[in-house]
Amino acid sequence: MPPSAAPGAAESRAMTEDDELEVALALSLLEVKDCPPSSPSGSESLPPGERPTQGRSLDLKKQTNPEVSSPQPTLKPQLQVTDRTVSRPPGSVPKQSAVGEINQKMGIGDLDPAEEHKQPKKRRQRRRGAQRQIVGLPPSPSAAPPVLLWFRRDLRLCDNPALIGSLEVGVPVVPIFIWSPEEEEGPGTTVAMGGACKYWLHQALSCFSASLERIGSHLVFLKATAGGSQAGSSLSILKDLVKETGARTVLANGVYEPWLKERDDDVLTALRKDGVDFKMFHSYCLRDPYSVSTEGVGLRGIGSVSHFMSCCQQNPGPALGVPLDSPASLPSPAHWPEGLPLDALGLARMPKRKDGTTIDWAANIRKSWEFTEEGAHARLEAFLHDGVYRYDKESGRADAPNTSCLSPYLHFGQLSPRWLLWDAKGARCRPLKFQRKLAWRDLAYWQLTLFPDLPWESLRPPYKALRWSSDRGHLKAWQRGRTGFPLVDAAMRQLWLTGWMNNYMRHVVASFLIAYLHLPWQEGYRWFQDTLVDADVAIDAMMWQNGGMCGLDHWNFVMHPVDAAMTCDPCGSYVRKWCPELSDLSDELIHKPWKCPAFMLRRAGVVFGQTYPERIITDLEERRTQSLQDVAKVRKEFGQYVDKRSGCDLVPLPPRLVSEALDRGLVTAGKQFLLPVITRMEFKHQLEDPDADAASNPYNAVLKGYVSRKRDETIAFLNERDFTASVMHEGAQRRERLERDYRRMEGLPQPAAPRGRARRTPTAKDRFSIVPGGAVSSLR
Repeated sequence: MPPSAAPGAAESRAMTEDDELEVALALSLLEVKDCPPSSPSGSESLPPGERPTQGRSLDLKKQTNPEVSSPQPTLKPQLQVTDRTVSRPPGSVPKQSAVGEINQKMGIGDLDPAEEHKQPKKRRQRRRGAQRQIVGLPPSPSAAPPVLLWFRRDLRLCDNPALIGSLEVGVPVVPIFIWSPEEEEGPGTTVAMGGACKYWLHQALSCFSASLERIGSHLVFLKATAGGSQAGSSLSILKDLVKETGARTVLANGVYEPWLKERDDDVLTALRKDGVDFKMFHSYCLRDPYSVSTEGVGLRGIGSVSHFMSCCQQNPGPALGVPLDSPASLPSPAHWPEGLPLDALGLARMPKRKDGTTIDWAANIRKSWEFTEEGAHARLEAFLHDGVYRYDKESGRADAPNTSCLSPYLHFGQLSPRWLLWDAKGARCRPLKFQRKLAWRDLAYWQLTLFPDLPWESLRPPYKALRWSSDRGHLKAWQRGRTGFPLVDAAMRQLWLTGWMNNYMRHVVASFLIAYLHLPWQEGYRWFQDTLVDADVAIDAMMWQNGGMCGLDHWNFVMHPVDAAMTCDPCGSYVRKWCPELSDLSDELIHKPWKCPAFMLRRAGVVFGQTYPERIITDLEERRTQSLQDVAKVRKEFGQYVDKRSGCDLVPLPPRLVSEALDRGLVTAGKQFLLPVITRMEFKHQLEDPDADAASNPYNAVLKGYVSRKRDETIAFLNERDFTASVMHEGAQRRERLERDYRRMEGLPQPAAPRGRARRTPTAKDRFSIVPGGAVSSLR
């Protein structure tokens, strides 16, 4: 240090030490007054009936001069939050990470460079408390009025803002869960909680209650009565709890379905009238969907994830922040409110047969999933160590574990999106495609806030008049996985047994239901909501609207029920797993068994209509053409909803966007504000010739399936090498034949025949990789 700077620094140190002593003395007087001695464990107990000072600082470092490096006095505030940062070489500048790019595009603020992880080891250390350590109040019972901690879809201890906020209040915490099926369902046909979701919720609540008991607390289960009356609502239950416990604060993490947010707003108003503070925390999405604005971006391209990320970037929200670790303990009240047993909520109720036995339809779901918060983190770790490296190129493969399977944990809040984003950032491989999925999730909730009737009402008016099929037999066959198309059947059976399928297979079965069976998208949405363990109203509604040709963002593709297998199941192992009756068919024909010769079907034990169902439709091209013609017909009939200049569909804007989009050149019809939205090119072309077939449309959206370029090149190389070997073998045979003829003419003995046999190459799996015997001794 330069000599000129020494006196000033010494004076600053002296002043700071005086300030620290004064602060320490003031806090000590507050803590020591009427307090019993501290326990041997080092945690302090609250005096009975006394609430601690609310204005106490949570971090003593914020009270001192940051330039002073002298030792700090040891104090014990009632909630201590200690941040540890990752050290960097002096003068070094952190590199722009992939997650930083996602944060910038999502408009969630920049992360502190000093808190960035440098290696996956840092990410694992944070989980053990190296980054942020939360030390809560002691779990010993206290007679102070408690705070009510209302859990909904945030069933976790790690990175739970409402949970940490309850500790900051400094009083005992009463965790509660209120099951109100009518409030969850909302005003329309949302099927917000289907059978699979209810079962997962039951298991998750059981596991989460056990987690709370390990830190000295437990979860109080309550149920709102049916009938929709004010007396049986969540609000009435909260008011009764406030009277019973004397609580003056209720904390919860926000949910963003419009009907649930309206419920929360009513609770907020009613509790504040009674003098009770109701505070909401944001954690379910990366970006609060009600804070997203199109200002500065416009409405062109609305519905796409690129437009959404531009809106978030142009109108940024608060910084994302660092994930919070779980508390070491929760303070308990002296008297717990009376609750119900978990089974009384009726979430995992099983049907019974006539003879009284139980139908355990969830047995395979239990075998397939771990319902704990620890199970969510274990799946995340496993994915970041393996599947993440194949996600960008091979996430559509159904025959390999290339996806994370984290969607149910995100839906029920057992894993926070912020924690997921940070861990994905800390992995060695940082796939933007995987992180972009979180933006898709936020986009779905933004659309649901704009269009509350998204789960049941088509957004594009002309498509409400589409001529849908009413064949219940086709719908039943699709639901049960008995359509006669092995790829579709395998996916639907996986859904029925495990409650899940990957995103690519969801597109395959949705395209088959809509484009080939001509069944309404609402039927698919309702079935998914009932059978998926990750059934999410916003995500499923957006996906089925787009797949049903009436959402904001048309799918620019249609999955072929047979040829799509080239991408997701090229060797047929996925079909063999879920359709074992076809397991003996060859790779080339397992996805189209109707083309197998009779002797091959007999050898595999396949009998159509008995061991495996007949196809419910046979002419796929005809069905696809009919679907295109129906779309062209309704678009022509409702021409006022088609933009004459661009050929795009026009969608009425919700009032929330109208105020943002005034004076932007929108097309108006009457009192509606109409906006051109993304429209599939084949629909625009079909409008010129509505009776044309699908094959003649130059913009035919049917995907024939593909395999990765690397695999194609490998197969081509093997085929070329085997062809060269065949030519060499033919030359050798010709020379041998000439030699035999010469020896016969001269009366000489014939040479011994070669012993080699035809064999497959060790790497190829196709029928073109046969190497003639005796021609090549080694393929290495």
